[in-house]
Amino acid sequence: MIGARQRLPSWFEEPAEPEPRRERLRFRTVWISDTHLGTPGCNAELLLDFLRSIDCETLYLVGDIVDGWQLRKGWYWPPLHNEIVRCILKQAKNGTRVVYLPGNHDEAFRDYAGLNFGGIELLPDIIHITADGRRLLILHGDIFDGVVLYARWLAFLGDSAYELLLKSNRLVNAVRRRFGMPYWSLAAHLKKRVKNAVQFICSFEEAVAHAAAEAKVDGVVCGHIHSAEIRQFGAITYYNDGDWVESCTALVEHADGKMEILDWASRVREGERPRAAAAASAAS
Repeated sequence: MIGARQRLPSWFEEPAEPEPRRERLRFRTVWISDTHLGTPGCNAELLLDFLRSIDCETLYLVGDIVDGWQLRKGWYWPPLHNEIVRCILKQAKNGTRVVYLPGNHDEAFRDYAGLNFGGIELLPDIIHITADGRRLLILHGDIFDGVVLYARWLAFLGDSAYELLLKSNRLVNAVRRRFGMPYWSLAAHLKKRVKNAVQFICSFEEAVAHAAAEAKVDGVVCGHIHSAEIRQFGAITYYNDGDWVESCTALVEHADGKMEILDWASRVREGERPRAAAAASAAS
């Protein structure tokens, strides 16, 4: 019926119960990527806790936020994933600039680059200027992954093997929880100790830094390889914000332009989040 009020998708609706009030960490800019919403591997509880614990002027979603590859295989979308989307939309509504730079797992969104959905800008890449005047190229990074670019079938095969590893990771952590032990990433532990994986990460970082130098910027921020890092390659600073499947990390910029990787799993495990939030609130 013309003029009738259409029902909005569930993630646009306000939750039945309001979010609890909490002290928040304040940043100029926050980067997250590789959350892989739509998969059991997403550490949704930690991600939602992080998003509810921060305030920032700009939030960059640096690709693979929604895992379209896995959703095509079978639908998985629990209520907690709705809460994460709702939390991001709420930040955009409340004045945070939210920029979504799709990756290879959410590549379908690349067809809509340049558009704005619910206050979220969709862009293929962007230049970010830090508080201290440095120019940073922001993009997901899969264009530098030769496997994804030149052997797509092998990338899907690797994705299936990786999903099996993540299932093992969930099993390990289910046992750890029964014994009152904190979250620990088996996947990240193995990746850091496998020679080929280490070499791939190093080659990827070098390729990204080289592209940043050709673009005549001061640094680059990406995701894709699930390995949080800050490294210097000559005049180029390479930043990777990590992921929310293995390490649960984010990259943040403070008011003075200082950049830092936040290991949220460690902060929660060590009880640092409430103290850090209180300290940030007192300083503001």
